This record gives sequence, structure tokens and C-alpha cells, in this order.
Amino acid sequence: MHPVASIPSPSQGVWHLGPLPLRAYAIMIILGIVVAVWLGERRWAAKGGTPGVIIDVAVWAVPFGLVGGRLYHVITDYQRYFGEDGDPLRALEIWKGGLGIWGAVALGAVGALIGCRRRGISVLALADAVAPGIALAQAIGRWGNYWNQELYGRPLDAFWALEIDENHRPMLDGGPALDPKYADVATYHPTFLYESLWCIGVAALVIWADRRYKLTHGRAFALYVAAYTVGRGWIEALRIDDAHHVLGLRLNDWTSILLFLGAVAYLYRARGRTGPENVGAATAGTVAAEPGATGTGPDEIASGDEPGAVDLEKEPETPDGAPSADGEAEAAAEASGVAAPDEEPEAEPEEPEAEAATPAEEPGEAEEREEPEEPEARADEEPEPDAGDPAAEPETADSETDFEADPEAESEPAADDEAPASEEQDPAGDNGKDGAGDPAEKGEPVKDGK
Repeated sequence: MHPVASIPSPSQGVWHLGPLPLRAYAIMIILGIVVAVWLGERRWAAKGGTPGVIIDVAVWAVPFGLVGGRLYHVITDYQRYFGEDGDPLRALEIWKGGLGIWGAVALGAVGALIGCRRRGISVLALADAVAPGIALAQAIGRWGNYWNQELYGRPLDAFWALEIDENHRPMLDGGPALDPKYADVATYHPTFLYESLWCIGVAALVIWADRRYKLTHGRAFALYVAAYTVGRGWIEALRIDDAHHVLGLRLNDWTSILLFLGAVAYLYRARGRTGPENVGAATAGTVAAEPGATGTGPDEIASGDEPGAVDLEKEPETPDGAPSADGEAEAAAEASGVAAPDEEPEAEPEEPEAEAATPAEEPGEAEEREEPEEPEARADEEPEPDAGDPAAEPETADSETDFEADPEAESEPAADDEAPASEEQDPAGDNGKDGAGDPAEKGEPVKDGK
């Protein structure tokens, strides 16, 4: 049976760099691990976890997972290695393929639990973070089966059928003799491709459901297990490689059924679990309380609103009606007459009563009248009296007649004794009085003021 179109198989799956062999199967496994760690780190950071935790846990989980996957394969196919014609040393030839996903997940979880306990974080929270990454790792790793031409399905006559070389077709009882049923069959179901595409869909489903329903406390990982086992069940039914059968079903089918039921039961049981998870990172701006206090666990530290954490950015509150620290400072400042910080100084005290009678000046008038004081500018000269001061007029020749003509002028100097004290504050003096002389006629400089 030779279809018109098909998927060709690779001519080789091993390349040699001198004495070092590069195997495509191992490259696919390593690439899958890298993608799983990368996506897991991103999802862990989105949970608020510390960067680098996924890598640290992978140091434990990956070796445990590889050993677990190989042990599962060897145990379920023990006749190949410990049978009548078996070779136990072949059990160590992991590069030739043979990793059971169930053993990899089971023993890998043990390694992850060790890593999580060393970091003080929740293994369920970490499982949720890495769940879609594990599915993508499986999708990439299945292409290793393609390079090894293994784990294909029943014969298929279609354009997507996979070509299998004669030396990789099913053998009689695992021996060197080719099974006559498949001697002339060249194309088969590409079960590796089916499972790879299914795993990509599982990863997308978990990511979507996690965003939509906020799956926490292991529910995202349970959804991954349930969705993967559904696809693995029907894909397993297509395979024709040797496997143990129980009640007419392959062993991996029974494993898928049990894991599916367990995952669904956990999803139902944990449907109402909410609250913060122990991701091992405190919220920025908080300090954990002393050990033994309420809310000091990592779960509580992950939330800034939990008890046991002190918010450094929040201002201390005071009881209702009690003065705050700032209020006490303001009261003390008012009592001492000193303005409190960050406040505008209060108005200057009122002028003495002697100056209170000075007419109010218009805004900006004081600035216009500010001039150097004449006593300082004319140190050698006697200070000239104000132009409007009648007591100073008798000193000039022109003012003698006016002095004699005004009999009341003798009584006014006593009232002007305080005038010099207010000259600096009121440059205008008594210029506004009727009968004041013209400063220009007395030879005095005219001051700008009005």
C-alpha cells in the first residue's frame, strides 16, 4: 500500500561531531524542557513569585522525571529487558527512546516537591504555573518519536500518513523477524503528530481557562491532566506496538482512565478554594511580622492586605478625635509664635499706636516710596524738615512773613514733636494739610509719593 502523498520519515536521527553523537531524540527532549521552564517562569512571575524559582526546582524535577519516565517504560515492557531473550543492559540505553510520560510526571513531581520545600513555596502553586509548559514539552518531545520512527499507529492510506522504513516496522515477538502483516505496508497513522497537536491544544486550554476562571491551588494542573488523558486514550487505541492488555485495553488506557477520574474529582473538590498562595515573595513595601504572629506565613506575606504585614508606604493612623503628630507640632508652633513648617508666616504685628494714625497706603505705594534715607545720604548736612512742617518755616526768609501772619503757628510745634518718628513710615508727612508750603519754593527736593 503506497498512497499518493505521505509524510516521509527521516533518513537518520543521529549525527556525529567527532566522537560525540548528537541524537535528535535527546535534542527534542532538551528543547521541550527549555520551553517548559521558560513558560513556567513567566507564569510564576505573573503569580507574584520570585524569578528563578522554576529553574531551581527544575534542577530537581528534570532528573527525577527522566528516571521516572525510563522506569515506567522498563517496568511496563520488562519482557524486552528481562525476558527470555532480553538484555538488562539495554534498559540504560535511554537515547534509543522509551520514556513513559506517567512515570516522568509522577517521579518528576517528587523532585518538584523537594525543590519547593527547599524554597519554602507551595507545590500546588508551582504545578499550576508549569502545567501548560509541561504540555508544550510533551508536544515537542513527541517529535523525538518521529526521528526514531517509533510509536506509530495502524496502517493508513491518506496524505497525512507517515512512512516507516522496513527495519522499523513491527517485528514478531520483538525479534528480528518482520511481522508478515506489515511487510508490504509502508504508511501508518502518525500518532506522534496527533499527540503533539493535542498537547498544544491542551496548553492553550489551560492558559485560557486559568485567565478566565483564575485556577489556583492545583486546579490548572488538574485540568491539564484531565484534558491530556482524554486525548491519550483515543491515540493509544490507534497504536500497534507491543503493550500489556488488561480486560481488552492497553495498560496506558487504564492509566489514562484512572488519572482522568482523579483529576476531575480534584477539580470538583477544590472548586471553592480561593485566597492567596504561597509563592515565597512578599509584597513590595511590606515587612513580615515576627515569627509566630498571625499571618506571617508565606501565603499571608504574598498579600499586602493580610495581617502580620506592616505597610511602610501607609501613613500611621490616629484614633478618632486624637491629635496627630503634625497637629501637635502646629499647636506648639502657635503657642510659641513661630510659624509651623510648610506654612506661610502669619502677618506681622501691628505698628505702635503712634504710627497707627498714619493713613493707609495703597498697594505698591510703599515700594514706590522706598528711597535711601536722606540722613545717610547727606551726612554733612543737617536734616531738612518736612515741607509741610510749619515749625521749620521760620528758618527761611520767605517763611518769616507767613509765620507772623499766622498767630496759631506758635501752638503747632508741640503737636509735631512726634513727626520725625513717623517720617520713615509716612514720607508724605503733613503735605495734605491746607496752607502747606510748596517744597519747590523752599529749595527742597520733591519726593515722589503721590
